[in-house]
Amino acid sequence: MDQNLTGLTTESRNEGTVKIDTAEPLDILKVMNEEDKKVACAVEKVIPDIEKAVNFTFESLKKGGRLIYIGAGTSGRLGVLDAVECPPTFSTDPATVQGLIAGGESAFVKAVEGAEDRPELGESDLKAIGLNENDTVVGIAASGRTPYVIGALKYARSVGAKTVALSCNENSLISQEAEQSIEVIVGPEVLTGSTRLKAATAQKMVLNMISTSSMILMGKAYENLMVDVHVSNYKLKERAIGIIMKITDVPYDQAKNVLEQADNNVKTAIVMIKANIKKDEASSLLNEAGGYVRKAIEIVNSRKS
Repeated sequence: MDQNLTGLTTESRNEGTVKIDTAEPLDILKVMNEEDKKVACAVEKVIPDIEKAVNFTFESLKKGGRLIYIGAGTSGRLGVLDAVECPPTFSTDPATVQGLIAGGESAFVKAVEGAEDRPELGESDLKAIGLNENDTVVGIAASGRTPYVIGALKYARSVGAKTVALSCNENSLISQEAEQSIEVIVGPEVLTGSTRLKAATAQKMVLNMISTSSMILMGKAYENLMVDVHVSNYKLKERAIGIIMKITDVPYDQAKNVLEQADNNVKTAIVMIKANIKKDEASSLLNEAGGYVRKAIEIVNSRKS
């Protein structure tokens, strides 16, 4: 843990921005934009590593396990952000994808000093949620050396959970503690060491890829539509109606009425319309298809032929 911070890529100085303190606003924005353009290319280089993390997650979810993000500071907040978006987007149980941050929930809005330096807190936070061998844990740390994350990954491995380390430095310490590493090398930041910039952007992209890909594989999408969206407010209900209309080609009023008959379950409503059946029959058909709308429609079509 005595690794010299100045030797890390995330702490190195960007020679192209040494005079940024004298630049005009437009020039600051332009250089930041140029640096941000490099992030997607850096993520592209590690897609095979991300694929392995997706496979871990998919297998965990199929077994009834969970995806657990854990990190400190900005990295921890990004994990929480991705996790809390899963229930409204994919109708997942809030426990299915969780984000843990050093210092607890209050650390999301205000830094808890010193919490990230204690590896035992990473372990205790995972114990508190009953981590087990069916889960996948993604440890997130731009520097790749955060003790809280190292402690969490060590504990996760000890209980047989799948482990992934996401960092922005090569040969990072957290990579050594995980079954699969994802090291996104985005280069020096515009402001030296400010990893809430490019490093954080890269981390958000990767977390979005892991959760979204896993949910698609779980049948949470039909074509490129969010058929498992949780209808909890007016906007989401209108989105749900639009999804039903796109897939079934029925008019607005019919889509709205069937959605309400289906208790606001978009998948059920789609199958009801496609198969011209009642809610209970559609629900049964979806269960037979494992929750996959496409498979349910294929079953209907095969029975007609």
